[in-house]
Amino acid sequence: MPQIAQIADTYSSQIFWLLLTFGLVFFVIGLGMVPKVQGTADARDAKISGDLDAAKAAFARADEAEADYRVRDAGNRAAAQATLAKAKSDAAKATEVKLAAADAVVAEKIAAAEARIKGASDAAMAEIETVAADAARDMVARISGVEASDEAARNAVKAALAHG
Repeated sequence: MPQIAQIADTYSSQIFWLLLTFGLVFFVIGLGMVPKVQGTADARDAKISGDLDAAKAAFARADEAEADYRVRDAGNRAAAQATLAKAKSDAAKATEVKLAAADAVVAEKIAAAEARIKGASDAAMAEIETVAADAARDMVARISGVEASDEAARNAVKAALAHG
């Protein structure tokens, strides 16, 4: 077989060129380019890691800010509710004072009206007693022919009014 004989003749030169090519590839690519590519990948990984750490820190700061906001918001709400309760209390007290003053004015008016009514009622009752006493005296004089005194007629009318 002549092909096998040719392989044996070129075998050593093929191995030489194969080793030379692999050596060249190893030194150029393996020792020259791979470290640069690996350095770029490491730098990229470090940047990604740094960005992730920065994002985590930003999220932590955001959570702290939100917690602070919630605390401030709760404090503000409590202060607003306290202010509202104080305003309601002050308004209720002011209303009570105004109502008490109005009640006093109304009570004075009622007392004055009751006094006027009492005076008018007493005057009307006195007038009724006078008219009734005159009428009783006239009736006694007409029926019996006896003149009754004013005092006796008034006493009789008072006794009749007292008993109904």
